[in-house]
Parts: sequence; structure tokens; C-alpha cells
Amino acid sequence: MSWYDALEAGELTVRPSVDAAKRFGVSIDRMSVSASAGTPLAEVLGAVEASTADVIVLRYPARETTWFAALASGPRQALLADTVVYWSLPTGKGRRPAPLAGFSAQLEPTADDDLVDDLVADVFGDSGNHYCANPIFDRTLALAGRQDWARRRVAEAGAVVLRGPDRRVLALGAIDQQRSWTEIQLAGVVPAEQGRGRYGHLLAAIEDACTSRRLVVSTQGHQTGIQRIWARYGFEPVHNLLTVHLVAAT
Repeated sequence: MSWYDALEAGELTVRPSVDAAKRFGVSIDRMSVSASAGTPLAEVLGAVEASTADVIVLRYPARETTWFAALASGPRQALLADTVVYWSLPTGKGRRPAPLAGFSAQLEPTADDDLVDDLVADVFGDSGNHYCANPIFDRTLALAGRQDWARRRVAEAGAVVLRGPDRRVLALGAIDQQRSWTEIQLAGVVPAEQGRGRYGHLLAAIEDACTSRRLVVSTQGHQTGIQRIWARYGFEPVHNLLTVHLVAAT
């Protein structure tokens, strides 16, 4: 869920998830309530009642602690699918690692599809995502969907690529540049280079490529390892939300 949808959208948003529906073979509506929307529970319940989708993927601020009980008491089965934490850093304030001789990083227009697939599988393959909480959705298809999205995103906007002295790709990041923020949508280090501090150098390269005043990123709440890295670099947590699947009775 994008930074805008999670924190800045001014109202409840509802849209069909066309690609995911084709992939999984069930109809899916995505509903989201941003941190600043002020949407009341009654409006959310009304939108849920109006939906004809097999599954509603609802995301809302975790501060709304009473909502899940109300959702679970409705006619749909309610599954708590995940939590997502959002982090932010003023551009130029990152605690950058010392430069490495011979290493280079820049925004490149393309990246090899196999490299992107392998990186996504390595970064997200074991951790899963909210689809993995619901037996309706096949875990393998969920990963394939993430890989497809990453390939399309890199094809559209390029990727920040960290290369070693021999020009091999060591790490890669996909970003979304907006006027007020730059969102890290994907960032990872190739398996052979993990545990060697490469991620910090990738963050520095992304910060260099950032054209806005703020760099933002998000992950699932249980991903504490990557959040520790962000904290060391200078990011601060600013928001968290819950993902709930609401499944129609069969």
C-alpha cells in the first residue's frame, strides 16, 4: 500500500484489484483508510456491505483498535492478515556508510528480469505477504504476482543499482518519485552479498537519487531486522496499519 494511500488520502478509497483477481481466480476489492482520512467505522461498514467481491482487502490505521471486533461480527469471515509499518527520513539526513573504493551506484533505466525475479524471491519469498494469511490465496501465486509487479515497475521507472568494482550488481532498489516524497518500493541485496553492509550503501544511493524532501519506506511489522537497519540509517517510524481480509460466505 503506497505512502499516499496509507497516510494522505482524504477519504475511504475502494477499488477492484483486477490483476490479483485474475491471478487468484476470485474477485477482490481493495479498501483503505489513510491516517489523515478521519473515516468513521460506520462508513467502512457501509462500504463492506455494498461490496460484492469474494474477498475485501481492508487496510486501516492500527490505532482504530475497536474496528476488528465490529468487522468480525459481520456476515463476512474476518482474517487478520498483517501489520505494516511506515518509516520516514528527511532527504540528506541519512547516516551514510563510508564510501567503498570502486563501488558505483546510480539510477539505471533497466534491470535484468531474472535478476529482479531472484531478488524479489530472496527478499519476500520466506516472509510472505498478507495473501499468505488467507488459505484462499496460493502462496506461490502471491510471490509470482510480486515478481511481475517488480518487473513492470523497474521497466517503467528504472532502478537504483549498486555495482561492485567488477560491475556486478550487488543490490537494487525501485523507487516512486513524487513531489513531496520518494517512496522505496523495493530494495534488496543479492544473496551472495548479504551481511556485508551493502544495504546501507544502497540506501545512500537511493538518497542521492531522491528528488524530494523526504524518503519513505514500509514493511510488515514482523520484519524487525530491516527496521533495525532503517533506524540505524536515520529513518523514524511514523505510522502503522492493519490488513484485514473479509471473506464472503460460500
